[in-house]
Amino acid sequence: MLDSLTLLLEKVLFLTHLNVFNQFRTSLFFSDTQREREKIVTNHCEEEEVPDPSACTALTDSLYQRGDLLEVPRTLFTHFGIYLGDNRVAHLIPDILPLFTTDKLSIQVMVTNKRLVLGVLSKSASIRVDTVEDFAYGASILLNAMDTTVQKRPLDGEEIARRAEEMVGKIPYSLLWNNCEHFVTYCRYGSAISIQTDKFCDWLKSVIRDHRSVPLTAILGMLSILSLGMSPYTTLPTLLIPFTLWMAG
Repeated sequence: MLDSLTLLLEKVLFLTHLNVFNQFRTSLFFSDTQREREKIVTNHCEEEEVPDPSACTALTDSLYQRGDLLEVPRTLFTHFGIYLGDNRVAHLIPDILPLFTTDKLSIQVMVTNKRLVLGVLSKSASIRVDTVEDFAYGASILLNAMDTTVQKRPLDGEEIARRAEEMVGKIPYSLLWNNCEHFVTYCRYGSAISIQTDKFCDWLKSVIRDHRSVPLTAILGMLSILSLGMSPYTTLPTLLIPFTLWMAG
């Protein structure tokens, strides 16, 4: 059952974050030189070339400034965080574990896919502080790419980092209304917004307005009745969803 929910969530995340468009947007403002510097720092910190953690921190601090907005393109979604300095990143991530324990050592362990999925379903998350390497999880980091899109001047770097640090801990989660992008935009620009959520809402409006969605959902409903049998759980959605789409369109 959990595997099915994971698959469903991945599809929703794909539609919600529209990562293909976002990667294209950010690639326009992420220079080859910056990519190369990021690659050098990541390799140095992950390999044995810099065994001393303080040396890794110095390398990272030479690349990022306190209050920078870090953006990590993933396969199905884009993740955001605020750089705090000393190789630390504050980021909001869905997690069910804070509902059951206050043990910081247990919570700080890297969030697994099951913890993430259950956190989304339970609308529970935590704003936590991790190293840049754990935050990136092997992906390239885009630096302040959102500054070119958001029509607001970033706050002072110290104020941005202070806001992020004050919010560390357990927090309610909403895939559309309170996700990691809302967290970083509140810290950096003073208001919680999500460009990806806006894109998803626009996509949803286009689906509702397209009358081809009505017969498609009706056909899917009939198939569910044929495969699962006649019951309120199959019949009501088969009737209500196409009707709602028709009236909304």
